[in-house]
Amino acid sequence: MNLLRRRSHLLYNTSQVLLLSGCLGAAVLMSTSVDWSPPELVALLLALSMLGEYLEITVGSQRLSAGFVALVLAMTLLGPAPAVAIAIVAITADSLTRRPAPAVCLSNLATYVAFALLGGLLVRAVVGDVHSPTIQHTTQSATFALIVFGTFVVTNVVNFALIAMQKRVLQGRGLAMQVRTLFIPMLPGQFAAAILAAILAVAYTNLGYPALVGVVVVILIFQYLSRALLRSEDRAEQLGARSVRLASMQLGVLVTLVETLALRDRMTARHAAAVARYARALARGMGCDEADQDLAHTAGLLHDIGKFALPDRILHAEVLSDEDWAVVRRHPQEGATLVGRLDGYGPVADAILYHHEHIDGSGYPAGLIGNEIPLASRIIAVCSVYDTLTARNTYRSPMTPQDAIAELRRVAGRQLDPEIVETFVTMLERDGPVTLAHGDDADFEVELAFERRARALAEPSLR
Repeated sequence: MNLLRRRSHLLYNTSQVLLLSGCLGAAVLMSTSVDWSPPELVALLLALSMLGEYLEITVGSQRLSAGFVALVLAMTLLGPAPAVAIAIVAITADSLTRRPAPAVCLSNLATYVAFALLGGLLVRAVVGDVHSPTIQHTTQSATFALIVFGTFVVTNVVNFALIAMQKRVLQGRGLAMQVRTLFIPMLPGQFAAAILAAILAVAYTNLGYPALVGVVVVILIFQYLSRALLRSEDRAEQLGARSVRLASMQLGVLVTLVETLALRDRMTARHAAAVARYARALARGMGCDEADQDLAHTAGLLHDIGKFALPDRILHAEVLSDEDWAVVRRHPQEGATLVGRLDGYGPVADAILYHHEHIDGSGYPAGLIGNEIPLASRIIAVCSVYDTLTARNTYRSPMTPQDAIAELRRVAGRQLDPEIVETFVTMLERDGPVTLAHGDDADFEVELAFERRARALAEPSLR
Protein backbone atom coordinates (compact mmCIF):
# COMPACT_ATOMS: atom_id res chain seq x y z
CA MET A 1 0.00 0.00 0.00
CA ASN A 2 2.85 2.38 0.85
CA LEU A 3 4.55 1.50 -2.43
CA LEU A 4 1.39 2.32 -4.38
CA ARG A 5 1.04 5.59 -2.50
CA ARG A 6 4.65 6.55 -3.25
CA ARG A 7 4.13 5.75 -6.92
CA SER A 8 0.96 7.86 -7.08
CA HIS A 9 2.76 10.73 -5.39
CA LEU A 10 5.66 10.41 -7.83
CA LEU A 11 3.32 10.39 -10.82
CA TYR A 12 1.42 13.38 -9.45
CA ASN A 13 4.59 15.37 -8.80
CA THR A 14 5.84 14.54 -12.30
CA SER A 15 2.55 15.76 -13.78
CA GLN A 16 2.88 19.01 -11.83
CA VAL A 17 6.41 19.56 -13.14
CA LEU A 18 5.19 18.99 -16.69
CA LEU A 19 2.18 21.29 -16.15
CA LEU A 20 4.38 24.03 -14.71
CA SER A 21 6.99 23.69 -17.46
CA GLY A 22 4.39 23.74 -20.20
CA CYS A 23 2.60 26.80 -18.83
CA LEU A 24 5.84 28.71 -18.29
CA GLY A 25 7.00 27.84 -21.81
CA ALA A 26 3.71 28.96 -23.33
CA ALA A 27 3.78 32.21 -21.35
CA VAL A 28 7.33 33.00 -22.50
CA LEU A 29 6.56 32.22 -26.14
CA MET A 30 3.50 34.46 -26.33
CA SER A 31 4.94 37.32 -24.27
CA THR A 32 5.43 40.62 -26.04
CA SER A 33 6.76 43.94 -24.83
CA VAL A 34 3.35 45.54 -25.12
CA ASP A 35 1.96 43.06 -22.58
CA TRP A 36 4.05 44.73 -19.89
CA SER A 37 2.69 48.21 -20.41
CA PRO A 38 1.86 50.41 -18.78
CA PRO A 39 4.66 49.46 -16.34
CA GLU A 40 2.99 51.30 -13.46
CA LEU A 41 -0.05 48.98 -13.77
CA VAL A 42 2.25 45.93 -13.69
CA ALA A 43 3.98 47.30 -10.59
CA LEU A 44 0.65 48.05 -8.87
CA LEU A 45 -0.75 44.57 -9.52
CA LEU A 46 2.52 42.97 -8.36
CA ALA A 47 2.32 44.94 -5.12
CA LEU A 48 -1.36 44.14 -4.70
CA SER A 49 -0.73 40.42 -5.15
CA MET A 50 2.04 40.39 -2.53
CA LEU A 51 0.25 42.56 0.01
CA GLY A 52 -3.01 40.73 -0.60
CA GLU A 53 -1.40 37.40 0.29
CA TYR A 54 0.35 38.91 3.31
CA LEU A 55 -2.90 40.43 4.61
CA GLU A 56 -4.96 37.34 3.83
CA ILE A 57 -8.04 36.87 6.02
CA THR A 58 -8.98 33.37 7.15
CA VAL A 59 -12.54 32.86 8.40
CA GLY A 60 -13.30 29.22 9.14
CA SER A 61 -12.55 27.37 5.92
CA GLN A 62 -12.57 30.56 3.84
CA ARG A 63 -9.46 32.40 2.68
CA LEU A 64 -10.14 35.95 1.56
CA SER A 65 -7.27 37.70 -0.23
CA ALA A 66 -6.85 40.61 -2.63
CA GLY A 67 -4.11 38.56 -4.30
CA PHE A 68 -6.57 36.63 -6.46
CA VAL A 69 -8.23 39.89 -7.50
CA ALA A 70 -4.81 41.16 -8.62
CA LEU A 71 -4.32 38.01 -10.70
CA VAL A 72 -7.65 38.40 -12.46
CA LEU A 73 -6.91 42.07 -13.17
CA ALA A 74 -3.57 41.02 -14.67
CA MET A 75 -5.32 38.43 -16.88
CA THR A 76 -7.85 40.96 -18.14
CA LEU A 77 -5.84 44.21 -18.28
CA LEU A 78 -2.38 42.94 -19.25
CA GLY A 79 -2.39 39.44 -20.74
CA PRO A 80 -1.29 35.82 -20.14
CA ALA A 81 2.44 36.40 -19.61
CA PRO A 82 2.16 39.18 -16.98
CA ALA A 83 -0.60 37.20 -15.26
CA VAL A 84 1.74 34.19 -14.99
CA ALA A 85 4.54 36.38 -13.61
CA ILE A 86 2.24 37.91 -10.99
CA ALA A 87 0.96 34.44 -10.11
CA ILE A 88 4.52 33.31 -9.40
CA VAL A 89 5.07 36.34 -7.18
CA ALA A 90 1.79 35.76 -5.31
CA ILE A 91 2.36 32.07 -4.63
CA THR A 92 5.98 32.71 -3.63
CA ALA A 93 4.80 35.29 -1.09
CA ASP A 94 2.21 32.81 0.19
CA SER A 95 4.79 30.00 0.45
CA LEU A 96 7.21 32.18 2.41
CA THR A 97 4.43 32.83 4.92
CA ARG A 98 2.96 29.32 5.18
CA ARG A 99 6.07 27.23 4.46
CA PRO A 100 4.24 24.24 2.92
CA ALA A 101 5.87 20.89 2.16
CA PRO A 102 7.92 20.82 -1.09
CA ALA A 103 5.31 18.70 -2.90
CA VAL A 104 2.53 21.09 -1.89
CA CYS A 105 4.67 24.09 -2.86
CA LEU A 106 5.28 22.61 -6.32
CA SER A 107 1.58 21.83 -6.78
CA ASN A 108 0.52 25.31 -5.66
CA LEU A 109 2.97 26.94 -8.05
CA ALA A 110 1.80 24.81 -10.98
CA THR A 111 -1.84 25.53 -10.10
CA TYR A 112 -1.39 29.31 -9.93
CA VAL A 113 0.58 29.45 -13.15
CA ALA A 114 -1.95 27.20 -14.93
CA PHE A 115 -5.09 29.14 -14.07
CA ALA A 116 -3.34 32.50 -14.64
CA LEU A 117 -2.36 31.40 -18.12
CA LEU A 118 -5.83 29.97 -18.76
CA GLY A 119 -7.54 33.18 -17.65
CA GLY A 120 -5.30 35.35 -19.78
CA LEU A 121 -5.92 33.16 -22.83
CA LEU A 122 -9.67 33.16 -22.14
CA VAL A 123 -9.85 36.97 -22.12
CA ARG A 124 -7.71 37.17 -25.25
CA ALA A 125 -9.95 34.66 -27.01
CA VAL A 126 -13.14 36.56 -26.10
CA VAL A 127 -11.97 40.18 -26.26
CA GLY A 128 -8.72 40.12 -28.19
CA ASP A 129 -5.52 41.91 -27.23
CA VAL A 130 -6.65 44.47 -24.64
CA HIS A 131 -3.72 46.71 -25.65
CA SER A 132 -5.03 47.10 -29.19
CA PRO A 133 -6.54 50.58 -29.87
CA THR A 134 -9.31 48.97 -31.93
CA ILE A 135 -10.87 47.30 -28.89
CA GLN A 136 -10.35 50.00 -26.26
CA HIS A 137 -14.04 50.88 -26.39
CA THR A 138 -14.91 47.27 -25.56
CA THR A 139 -12.95 47.40 -22.31
CA GLN A 140 -14.96 50.43 -21.19
CA SER A 141 -18.35 48.75 -21.44
CA ALA A 142 -20.58 46.74 -19.14
CA THR A 143 -19.83 43.72 -21.34
CA PHE A 144 -16.21 43.90 -20.29
CA ALA A 145 -17.30 43.85 -16.66
CA LEU A 146 -19.19 40.61 -17.32
CA ILE A 147 -16.12 39.17 -19.04
CA VAL A 148 -13.95 39.99 -16.02
CA PHE A 149 -16.57 38.50 -13.71
CA GLY A 150 -16.75 35.34 -15.81
CA THR A 151 -12.96 35.07 -15.93
CA PHE A 152 -12.84 35.26 -12.16
CA VAL A 153 -15.45 32.52 -11.80
CA VAL A 154 -13.82 30.19 -14.34
CA THR A 155 -10.30 30.58 -12.95
CA ASN A 156 -11.57 30.19 -9.40
CA VAL A 157 -13.25 26.90 -10.31
CA VAL A 158 -10.09 25.71 -12.07
CA ASN A 159 -8.03 26.76 -9.06
CA PHE A 160 -10.27 24.78 -6.72
CA ALA A 161 -10.27 21.73 -9.00
CA LEU A 162 -6.49 21.61 -9.16
CA ILE A 163 -6.06 22.18 -5.42
CA ALA A 164 -8.75 19.58 -4.67
CA MET A 165 -6.88 17.08 -6.84
CA GLN A 166 -3.71 17.90 -4.90
CA LYS A 167 -5.44 17.19 -1.59
CA ARG A 168 -6.97 14.02 -3.00
CA VAL A 169 -3.60 12.62 -4.05
CA LEU A 170 -1.34 13.92 -1.29
CA GLN A 171 -3.76 13.83 1.67
CA GLY A 172 -6.46 11.36 0.61
CA ARG A 173 -9.35 13.84 0.96
CA GLY A 174 -12.46 12.97 -1.01
CA LEU A 175 -13.46 15.35 -3.80
CA ALA A 176 -17.14 15.44 -2.81
CA MET A 177 -16.22 16.26 0.78
CA GLN A 178 -13.97 19.09 -0.39
CA VAL A 179 -16.74 20.56 -2.52
CA ARG A 180 -19.11 20.43 0.44
CA THR A 181 -16.75 21.73 3.12
CA LEU A 182 -14.40 24.01 1.19
CA PHE A 183 -15.81 25.19 -2.13
CA ILE A 184 -19.47 25.83 -1.26
CA PRO A 185 -18.76 27.82 1.96
CA MET A 186 -16.36 30.04 -0.01
CA LEU A 187 -18.87 30.97 -2.72
CA PRO A 188 -20.32 34.13 -1.08
CA GLY A 189 -16.85 35.62 -0.50
CA GLN A 190 -15.64 34.65 -3.96
CA PHE A 191 -18.78 36.09 -5.57
CA ALA A 192 -18.13 39.42 -3.86
CA ALA A 193 -14.47 39.34 -4.93
CA ALA A 194 -15.51 38.66 -8.55
CA ILE A 195 -17.78 41.73 -8.51
CA LEU A 196 -14.92 43.77 -7.03
CA ALA A 197 -12.53 42.64 -9.77
CA ALA A 198 -15.06 43.61 -12.44
CA ILE A 199 -15.58 47.05 -10.89
CA LEU A 200 -11.83 47.68 -10.63
CA ALA A 201 -11.22 46.64 -14.23
CA VAL A 202 -13.91 48.94 -15.61
CA ALA A 203 -12.81 51.76 -13.29
CA TYR A 204 -9.29 51.53 -14.66
CA THR A 205 -10.34 51.48 -18.30
CA ASN A 206 -12.70 54.43 -17.80
CA LEU A 207 -10.93 56.60 -15.22
CA GLY A 208 -7.31 55.60 -15.59
CA TYR A 209 -4.47 54.60 -13.29
CA PRO A 210 -5.03 57.13 -10.44
CA ALA A 211 -8.57 55.86 -9.85
CA LEU A 212 -7.32 52.27 -9.66
CA VAL A 213 -4.57 53.25 -7.22
CA GLY A 214 -7.08 54.98 -4.95
CA VAL A 215 -9.45 52.03 -4.89
CA VAL A 216 -6.64 49.53 -4.33
CA VAL A 217 -5.33 51.54 -1.38
CA VAL A 218 -8.81 51.55 0.16
CA ILE A 219 -9.09 47.78 -0.37
CA LEU A 220 -5.76 47.11 1.30
CA ILE A 221 -6.62 49.35 4.25
CA PHE A 222 -9.97 47.59 4.63
CA GLN A 223 -8.30 44.17 4.44
CA TYR A 224 -5.69 45.21 7.02
CA LEU A 225 -8.33 46.49 9.44
CA SER A 226 -10.51 43.40 8.92
CA ARG A 227 -7.53 41.14 9.58
CA ALA A 228 -6.68 43.05 12.76
CA LEU A 229 -10.30 42.88 13.90
CA LEU A 230 -10.52 39.13 13.30
CA ARG A 231 -7.28 38.57 15.20
CA SER A 232 -8.63 40.65 18.07
CA GLU A 233 -11.87 38.64 18.07
CA ASP A 234 -9.86 35.42 17.95
CA ARG A 235 -7.88 36.50 21.01
CA ALA A 236 -11.14 37.42 22.74
CA GLU A 237 -12.56 33.99 21.91
CA GLN A 238 -9.44 32.32 23.29
CA LEU A 239 -9.73 34.40 26.47
CA GLY A 240 -13.41 33.48 26.69
CA ALA A 241 -12.59 29.80 26.29
CA ARG A 242 -10.00 29.99 29.06
CA SER A 243 -12.47 31.81 31.30
CA VAL A 244 -15.10 29.15 30.67
CA ARG A 245 -12.58 26.41 31.45
CA LEU A 246 -11.62 28.15 34.70
CA ALA A 247 -15.28 28.63 35.62
CA SER A 248 -15.94 24.99 34.77
CA MET A 249 -13.12 23.93 37.08
CA GLN A 250 -14.47 26.06 39.91
CA LEU A 251 -18.05 24.92 39.47
CA GLY A 252 -16.85 21.38 38.89
CA VAL A 253 -15.29 21.32 42.34
CA LEU A 254 -18.64 22.20 43.91
CA VAL A 255 -20.48 19.65 41.76
CA THR A 256 -17.96 16.99 42.70
CA LEU A 257 -18.49 17.77 46.38
CA VAL A 258 -22.27 17.47 46.00
CA GLU A 259 -22.01 14.24 44.02
CA THR A 260 -19.50 12.82 46.50
CA LEU A 261 -21.90 13.76 49.26
CA ALA A 262 -24.63 11.95 47.34
CA LEU A 263 -22.53 8.78 47.40
CA ARG A 264 -22.36 9.05 51.18
CA ASP A 265 -26.01 10.06 51.58
CA ARG A 266 -28.13 9.00 48.61
CA MET A 267 -30.93 11.49 49.29
CA THR A 268 -28.73 14.57 49.00
CA ALA A 269 -28.42 15.00 45.23
CA ARG A 270 -32.08 14.08 44.70
CA HIS A 271 -33.15 16.49 47.42
CA ALA A 272 -30.95 19.26 45.97
CA ALA A 273 -32.45 18.83 42.51
CA ALA A 274 -35.99 18.75 43.88
CA VAL A 275 -35.51 21.88 46.00
CA ALA A 276 -33.94 23.67 43.03
CA ARG A 277 -36.88 22.75 40.79
CA TYR A 278 -39.45 23.80 43.36
CA ALA A 279 -37.54 27.00 44.14
CA ARG A 280 -37.49 28.19 40.53
CA ALA A 281 -41.20 27.50 40.09
CA LEU A 282 -42.02 29.22 43.37
CA ALA A 283 -39.92 32.27 42.54
CA ARG A 284 -41.66 32.47 39.17
CA GLY A 285 -45.04 32.18 40.89
CA MET A 286 -44.11 35.07 43.19
CA GLY A 287 -43.40 37.30 40.18
CA CYS A 288 -39.61 37.30 40.50
CA ASP A 289 -37.58 38.21 37.43
CA GLU A 290 -35.36 35.73 35.60
CA ALA A 291 -32.24 36.65 37.59
CA ASP A 292 -33.96 36.03 40.94
CA GLN A 293 -35.43 32.77 39.63
CA ASP A 294 -31.91 31.63 38.68
CA LEU A 295 -30.63 32.71 42.09
CA ALA A 296 -33.28 30.67 43.92
CA HIS A 297 -32.68 27.68 41.64
CA THR A 298 -28.89 27.72 42.03
CA ALA A 299 -29.03 28.23 45.78
CA GLY A 300 -31.53 25.39 46.06
CA LEU A 301 -29.21 23.14 44.12
CA LEU A 302 -26.25 23.89 46.39
CA HIS A 303 -27.96 24.66 49.69
CA ASP A 304 -26.75 21.51 51.48
CA ILE A 305 -23.23 21.42 50.05
CA GLY A 306 -21.87 22.34 53.49
CA LYS A 307 -22.85 18.87 54.72
CA PHE A 308 -19.81 17.54 52.85
CA ALA A 309 -17.81 18.44 55.94
CA LEU A 310 -20.00 16.30 58.23
CA PRO A 311 -18.57 12.96 59.37
CA ASP A 312 -20.52 9.84 58.40
CA ARG A 313 -21.57 9.12 61.98
CA ILE A 314 -23.46 12.45 62.03
CA LEU A 315 -24.62 12.35 58.44
CA HIS A 316 -26.34 8.97 58.91
CA ALA A 317 -27.38 9.33 62.54
CA GLU A 318 -31.09 9.15 63.40
CA VAL A 319 -30.54 10.67 66.86
CA LEU A 320 -28.07 13.51 67.39
CA SER A 321 -26.47 14.70 70.60
CA ASP A 322 -26.19 18.38 71.45
CA GLU A 323 -22.56 18.32 70.32
CA ASP A 324 -23.60 16.72 67.02
CA TRP A 325 -26.27 19.35 66.48
CA ALA A 326 -23.66 22.05 66.98
CA VAL A 327 -21.65 20.49 64.15
CA VAL A 328 -24.72 20.15 61.90
CA ARG A 329 -25.61 23.80 62.44
CA ARG A 330 -22.30 24.82 60.89
CA HIS A 331 -23.17 23.43 57.45
CA PRO A 332 -24.76 26.70 56.17
CA GLN A 333 -21.53 28.58 56.93
CA GLU A 334 -19.43 25.81 55.40
CA GLY A 335 -21.55 25.79 52.25
CA ALA A 336 -21.58 29.58 51.94
CA THR A 337 -17.80 29.66 52.28
CA LEU A 338 -17.35 27.11 49.49
CA VAL A 339 -19.79 28.74 47.08
CA GLY A 340 -18.63 32.26 47.94
CA ARG A 341 -15.23 31.50 46.42
CA LEU A 342 -16.78 31.60 42.93
CA ASP A 343 -16.83 35.04 41.35
CA GLY A 344 -20.37 36.31 41.01
CA TYR A 345 -21.85 33.73 43.39
CA GLY A 346 -22.03 36.05 46.41
CA PRO A 347 -25.86 36.23 46.44
CA VAL A 348 -26.03 32.44 46.14
CA ALA A 349 -23.66 32.09 49.10
CA ASP A 350 -25.87 34.46 51.16
CA ALA A 351 -28.98 32.44 50.29
CA ILE A 352 -27.22 29.27 51.40
CA LEU A 353 -25.92 30.89 54.59
CA TYR A 354 -29.39 31.92 55.81
CA HIS A 355 -31.63 29.10 54.54
CA HIS A 356 -32.08 27.78 58.11
CA GLU A 357 -33.13 31.14 59.55
CA HIS A 358 -36.70 31.31 60.93
CA ILE A 359 -39.18 34.12 60.45
CA ASP A 360 -39.52 34.55 64.23
CA GLY A 361 -35.73 34.79 64.76
CA SER A 362 -35.28 31.32 66.24
CA GLY A 363 -33.21 29.98 63.36
CA TYR A 364 -29.46 29.87 62.75
CA PRO A 365 -26.74 30.98 62.18
CA ALA A 366 -27.53 34.67 62.72
CA GLY A 367 -31.03 34.70 64.25
CA LEU A 368 -32.42 36.96 61.51
CA ILE A 369 -36.10 37.98 61.66
CA GLY A 370 -38.68 38.36 58.87
CA ASN A 371 -37.48 40.28 55.83
CA GLU A 372 -33.96 40.42 57.20
CA ILE A 373 -33.69 36.92 55.74
CA PRO A 374 -32.90 37.01 51.99
CA LEU A 375 -35.89 36.17 49.79
CA ALA A 376 -34.05 33.26 48.15
CA SER A 377 -33.33 31.79 51.59
CA ARG A 378 -37.00 31.99 52.56
CA ILE A 379 -38.01 30.35 49.29
CA ILE A 380 -35.49 27.53 49.75
CA ALA A 381 -36.67 26.96 53.32
CA VAL A 382 -40.26 26.31 52.20
CA CYS A 383 -39.22 24.05 49.33
CA SER A 384 -36.74 22.13 51.46
CA VAL A 385 -39.26 21.45 54.23
CA TYR A 386 -41.92 20.26 51.76
CA ASP A 387 -39.56 17.92 49.92
CA THR A 388 -38.18 16.51 53.17
CA LEU A 389 -41.71 15.80 54.41
CA THR A 390 -42.91 14.13 51.20
CA ALA A 391 -39.82 12.33 49.87
CA ARG A 392 -39.70 8.54 50.20
CA ASN A 393 -35.99 8.26 50.98
CA THR A 394 -35.63 10.56 53.96
CA TYR A 395 -35.14 9.52 57.55
CA ARG A 396 -38.88 9.55 58.28
CA SER A 397 -41.98 8.03 56.72
CA PRO A 398 -43.18 10.30 53.89
CA MET A 399 -46.28 12.44 54.35
CA THR A 400 -48.97 12.84 51.75
CA PRO A 401 -48.93 16.19 49.93
CA GLN A 402 -52.06 17.21 51.84
CA ASP A 403 -50.47 16.45 55.23
CA ALA A 404 -47.27 18.22 54.19
CA ILE A 405 -49.27 21.30 53.22
CA ALA A 406 -50.95 21.23 56.61
CA GLU A 407 -47.53 21.08 58.28
CA LEU A 408 -46.24 24.01 56.21
CA ARG A 409 -49.21 26.09 57.32
CA ARG A 410 -48.72 25.01 60.94
CA VAL A 411 -45.14 26.36 61.07
CA ALA A 412 -45.88 29.41 58.91
CA GLY A 413 -45.26 32.61 60.80
CA ARG A 414 -42.78 30.92 63.13
CA GLN A 415 -40.37 28.94 60.96
CA LEU A 416 -41.50 29.79 57.43
CA ASP A 417 -42.65 32.95 55.67
CA PRO A 418 -46.49 32.67 55.61
CA GLU A 419 -46.91 34.54 52.33
CA ILE A 420 -44.41 32.29 50.58
CA VAL A 421 -46.09 29.22 52.08
CA GLU A 422 -49.48 30.26 50.70
CA THR A 423 -48.00 31.00 47.27
CA PHE A 424 -46.37 27.57 47.29
CA VAL A 425 -49.59 25.85 48.37
CA THR A 426 -51.57 27.68 45.69
CA MET A 427 -49.03 26.62 43.10
CA LEU A 428 -49.21 22.98 44.18
CA GLU A 429 -52.99 22.96 44.18
CA ARG A 430 -53.17 24.68 40.80
CA ASP A 431 -50.43 22.80 38.90
CA GLY A 432 -50.52 19.44 40.59
CA PRO A 433 -47.90 16.72 40.14
CA VAL A 434 -47.88 16.88 36.34
CA THR A 435 -46.36 20.33 35.81
CA LEU A 436 -44.50 20.31 39.12
CA ALA A 437 -43.02 16.82 39.28
CA HIS A 438 -42.25 15.30 42.64
CA GLY A 439 -38.66 15.39 43.78
CA ASP A 440 -38.18 11.66 43.37
CA ASP A 441 -38.20 12.24 39.61
CA ALA A 442 -35.75 15.16 39.75
CA ASP A 443 -32.43 14.78 38.01
CA PHE A 444 -29.47 16.57 39.56
CA GLU A 445 -27.50 16.69 36.30
CA VAL A 446 -30.43 18.17 34.37
CA GLU A 447 -31.05 20.78 37.03
CA LEU A 448 -27.36 21.62 37.13
CA ALA A 449 -27.11 22.49 33.39
CA PHE A 450 -23.36 22.48 33.93
CA GLU A 451 -22.17 24.08 30.69
CA ARG A 452 -24.66 26.95 30.86
CA ARG A 453 -23.72 27.67 34.47
CA ALA A 454 -20.02 27.60 33.67
CA ARG A 455 -20.46 30.09 30.83
CA ALA A 456 -22.63 32.34 32.99
CA LEU A 457 -20.02 32.14 35.72
CA ALA A 458 -17.31 33.18 33.23
CA GLU A 459 -19.23 36.20 31.89
CA PRO A 460 -18.12 38.73 34.53
CA SER A 461 -14.47 38.19 33.57
CA LEU A 462 -15.27 38.72 29.88
CA ARG A 463 -16.86 42.12 30.30
